[in-house]
Amino acid sequence: MNGNLQVDDPVGVTFWLISIAMVAASVFFFLERDRVSGKWKTSLTVAGLVTLIAAVHYFYMRDVWVTDGSSPTVFRYIDWLLTVPLQMVEFYLILAAVGAVSGGVFNRLLGGTVVMLVGGFLGEAEYINAWLGFAIGMAGWAYILKEIFIGEAAQVNAASANASCQSAFNAMKWIVTIGWAIYPAGYLFGYLMGTADANSLNVIYNLADFVNKIAFGLVIWAAAVADSE
Repeated sequence: MNGNLQVDDPVGVTFWLISIAMVAASVFFFLERDRVSGKWKTSLTVAGLVTLIAAVHYFYMRDVWVTDGSSPTVFRYIDWLLTVPLQMVEFYLILAAVGAVSGGVFNRLLGGTVVMLVGGFLGEAEYINAWLGFAIGMAGWAYILKEIFIGEAAQVNAASANASCQSAFNAMKWIVTIGWAIYPAGYLFGYLMGTADANSLNVIYNLADFVNKIAFGLVIWAAAVADSE
């Protein structure tokens, strides 16, 4: 590696593509705020912040990879520690946009997110046993899934008469279920079992971030536009 992107480096190419895609998505979400009603503006602002924060971190991660070919684990976790809680806040925000929802939903989603990420980071950074960190992270994720599938958040959504909110909520919960499954799978097969190489893991993580951050925001944007027009 010499600090320049090489044509035979597909991992570096994905870092470049996704860093620019995150910037473009941020600009789109911020500009679209003027198109939606006031109750949806905060949700679109947060969607834009998620992709903007990710874009900044992807510029750094891209440089780390292109310069020495090492996995930018620290930058990736810093990104997740900032963006994933914001995404969980989005569940609360879209419910609050169309009706009353208790602060308990916010606290439970945020708490589960912190447990999930801190457990994963402590395990992967070898501050605690790697399997223990994996178990803690999985417990946090399971707690989030419980809240959005059968908990108060799911109940408030089901009781809502707003079709746009329900559609967005349901799409978001499946992104959190299926899209997020890539991350613990990478931890398990790459870090714990060592059966996945760094190249494959970084490409998978990059594509997962592309879907889980940009598509997540687009779902909210589509609901906001449909409800506002």
